[in-house]
Amino acid sequence: MPSLLSVTTETLPKSQVGMTIEVPAETVDATYEKVLSRLASKAKLEGFRPGRAPRALVEARLGPAALREEVVETIVPEVIREALAEKSISPIDNPDVEVLELERGRPARLKATITVMPQVTLGDATSLDVTTPSVEVTDEMIERRLEDVREPMAEITPVDREARIGDIVVIDVEVEADGVAVPSESRQAMEAELKEGVLLPELIEAIKGARVGETRSATVKFPDDYSEPLLAGKDGTIRVAIRGIKEKVLPALDDALVKQLSDGKHETVEAYRGSVREQLEESAKSLAQMAREQALVKALVDASVVEVPDALVERELASHLDTLDRSLHRQGLRLDRYLEYLGKTPEQWIAEERPEAESRLKVDLVLDEFAKSQNIEPSDDEVTSFIDEQAAKDDEFKGRVDELKTGPNSRRYFASRLRRLRVLERLAEVAGAGSRGQT
Repeated sequence: MPSLLSVTTETLPKSQVGMTIEVPAETVDATYEKVLSRLASKAKLEGFRPGRAPRALVEARLGPAALREEVVETIVPEVIREALAEKSISPIDNPDVEVLELERGRPARLKATITVMPQVTLGDATSLDVTTPSVEVTDEMIERRLEDVREPMAEITPVDREARIGDIVVIDVEVEADGVAVPSESRQAMEAELKEGVLLPELIEAIKGARVGETRSATVKFPDDYSEPLLAGKDGTIRVAIRGIKEKVLPALDDALVKQLSDGKHETVEAYRGSVREQLEESAKSLAQMAREQALVKALVDASVVEVPDALVERELASHLDTLDRSLHRQGLRLDRYLEYLGKTPEQWIAEERPEAESRLKVDLVLDEFAKSQNIEPSDDEVTSFIDEQAAKDDEFKGRVDELKTGPNSRRYFASRLRRLRVLERLAEVAGAGSRGQT
């Protein structure tokens, strides 16, 4: 098709481009002739050999509406392809096309809406100034860690006294809401440790101080998404009967135990305690770095301007749903049953996930733009070295190094990870540079 199109464009919201295209009458007529020739070559009309029927008879038999539909299906893809090439537009989704005018002997007019990758107006990373709290490793934290490592060795002994924090209680549990018992939540002779994270805070407070034979109760507000529909969003009463109390006694921390806990690396309690402090300080440093990176990313995204197109959001949601489906399938579950269990329709799930999907895409787009501005793009050799490094740290990757290095998908995955790591490192380096330069 000769390049005789008249194409005008306009910028639309949500990273879309509108195109109005005028197609010369000669091109329209040529397309009609081409379509008729194609249809006539395949037509089977009574009294004529296949493909020998006159085109006028084929056109009359087909009818103007059906012929126009065939012409539209032929001309639109070619016109859109040429118009996109002429304006150097790269769509990320199929264009939405409306045929405004198309008839033989006259120019045709088409209107197309094209979604393109959004433009990102990047915030000034050098002006970002975030403050993240640091975690100080205290003696209490060290003692707690030393208790944690000894806990699997604890002796559990029945005691005849009131229940205390840290004890293991044997309880019968009954739950009711609106005065009606909920059998699915009942338990008999259940063992539970009396500590935060194991039992509800209200239940811990109720059981604390109780003795064997006593019954205690607590009123609890169940969350709206609680798995038992009879309790979801309601105030419920949990009633527990104390059947037994057991005390957990940790072994004494001495030099002999330290050698066992450290596989012989440390000879004394003080040396082991110092090692635990170093581990906690290293963890605190890593957490502080991670918190600062997250704060910087959020600050950069907030300082940047980008409109995420709906087409990208829908693609992200479809990918997320497909990943969830495959994960459930591996567990022998079906997606529709899973959503039914959650009490959600697919439409509700998509509506709830949409804001998070848009937020993830915004972060990706901003960080990609920052990577371009800083010329961060790992080379093939760097990606290969990175795969070696990751394989040395992760048992899952060991034995698959050659496969990971040669597979295009795996190389893209590791290249993306390395690129993101370098982006975060560079962002941490440049952040606040502007304000530091002014002091």
